[in-house]
Amino acid sequence: MHLCFVDESGTPAKPGKDKPRFFVIAGVIVPEDRWHMAFRRLHGLKTAMRYKGELKWRFFAPDNNDESNPMAGWDQNRRNEFRAAAFKIVTGDKSIKIIAGVCEATAAYKISTVKDQSDIYFGTYKVVTERFQYQLQDVSRISGTKTNGIIVADHRGKGDDDSMRVRHQRLVEEDREYTSTYGNLVEGLFFAPSHMSVGVQLADMVAGAIWRRFEAGDEYWFDQISSSIRSDQSGKIDGFGVARFPKAGWSGPVPVRK
Repeated sequence: MHLCFVDESGTPAKPGKDKPRFFVIAGVIVPEDRWHMAFRRLHGLKTAMRYKGELKWRFFAPDNNDESNPMAGWDQNRRNEFRAAAFKIVTGDKSIKIIAGVCEATAAYKISTVKDQSDIYFGTYKVVTERFQYQLQDVSRISGTKTNGIIVADHRGKGDDDSMRVRHQRLVEEDREYTSTYGNLVEGLFFAPSHMSVGVQLADMVAGAIWRRFEAGDEYWFDQISSSIRSDQSGKIDGFGVARFPKAGWSGPVPVRK
């Protein structure tokens, strides 16, 4: 069993608006037998750095000294040291993989079925689920044994969660009428409060680094995690680990691994 923890970064643009330009949903795929390792390493890192609370990308901003920020009062060097160590929990284990969907809103709204922010969200989520299914197929083929997976998302609110559960189930069931696209996914979509989920917290960090790469052109933290992004045998991540939504009309940067 593989667990795909997903979280978002950025806000889907409203219809008729061109900002924010990009929206990201990222997934961190963790084999079940590696979850306890990730839990212990993140807990140990927080203890060693005297960090008490939830791990969130936005807390690392230089000017974020809110009372809710466990790093309030830290200088940027200490924040970056902690951030680098958190990313090594993911990149230090070759069995953990990163996938993501990146939406360019102006191009997405040219699709007839994309009407509002919820359609942006779900279209971006859809390409992430597809990459998870492809990864499960790859693992199954290599191991010779079918590997299944479940998706765990950050809890956002009852209304949003209920809507996503319905759309997720429709996506999976409609595909199964014609193909076995989602043949390795089991059950429905699970939700977990981010402060209670190690996997969702790591997905939040990964999503932030990817969003920063596209929205601000800042490649530094994206490059730190790129070795763990799903790729083909040649190392290509575009379309394999990072899916652009939509590809038609895309005018943003094409993701590459350095």
